[in-house]
Parts: sequence; structure tokens; C-alpha cells
Amino acid sequence: MAMEHKIVFTGPPNSGKTTAIAALSDVAPVVTDVSNHDAALTKERTTVGMDYGVLALGDGEHVRLFGTPGQKRFDFMWRILVRNAIGIVILVDNSQPDALAVLGEFLESLHDVLAASSCVIGVGRLEHHPEPGLDAFAELLAARGLVFPVIAVDVRERDDVLMLVELLLSQAEARQTLELE
Repeated sequence: MAMEHKIVFTGPPNSGKTTAIAALSDVAPVVTDVSNHDAALTKERTTVGMDYGVLALGDGEHVRLFGTPGQKRFDFMWRILVRNAIGIVILVDNSQPDALAVLGEFLESLHDVLAASSCVIGVGRLEHHPEPGLDAFAELLAARGLVFPVIAVDVRERDDVLMLVELLLSQAEARQTLELE
């Protein structure tokens, strides 16, 4: 019997959600990027619906990868896309101003979902923007009573993104085992 899992990538604009899914997907990803007309964003295109890709794990097991739009005005899509997901990857771009506060906004918006879900925090662009460090992100989580892995990631690198997914799948498996006991 084929197993399918659903993982959602979320985070602010420019955090690398579309790039991460493209790096990992075994099929050409579906993207809903349009020309950017938001002066606050410094990129030409932005996601307004969702991104979608598929990762084959072998033995008929697949992970369906969904990416949310990053802008707060599309937060209704965040809640739609996280339904029935086994976990959430929150991506943060450390080169953006106040990356910790940005992560805090996502933790707050998804608080009820995160209480019952697996999650991994991927922090990008640390090589040129080392502050805040990974410990600061972990401390922010701890202050909110959350314990999730926080790792450095280059969303262009398949192995880095695969590590996020593997951590998430491990958490989900452990969570399921505990629920069965």
C-alpha cells in the first residue's frame, strides 16, 4: 500500500519556500508566482496561491510538498494548506531585518497547529549573516514552550532541504509511536 505524507513549507517572502520545493521535488513543481507589485518586497515575482511538488521516498511512499505564500495578507492560505499535514517547515531568511521577530509572527499565527504538529525551523543565509545565531532561534522557541529542531539551510541545496524533511518525518514517526502507546 502506497503511503503519502503532506508537508508544508511556510515563512516570510524571500525565505526560499519555492526554491526549496524546486530543489527537492521529483517532478516539475507547480508554482503560483506572479509579478510583484508590493513595494515592500525586493523581488520580481512572489507566490500568491501555493507551490506544489512531490518527493518519492521509495517503496511507493511519497511526500507531497506544499509551499505557502509568505505575505501576511495571504495568511488564510496558511491555515488551509496546513490541514492534514504531518508537519511544517518554517523557513527564515537571516539576512532580513529582525528575523527573530518574523519567526515569532509565524509561530503566533500557527500556534494552535504547531501545538499538535511536527515542525522544523530552517534558517537560511547564515554564512553571510551569522546573527542572530541558531541558539537565539531555539531560545525564542523555548520561551514559547516549543521544542523544534533549528538548523542552518541553503534552500538551493537538495541535501539541505532533504535534511529538513527527514527531521520532520522522524518527529512525525516518534509522535505517532507515542500516540499509539
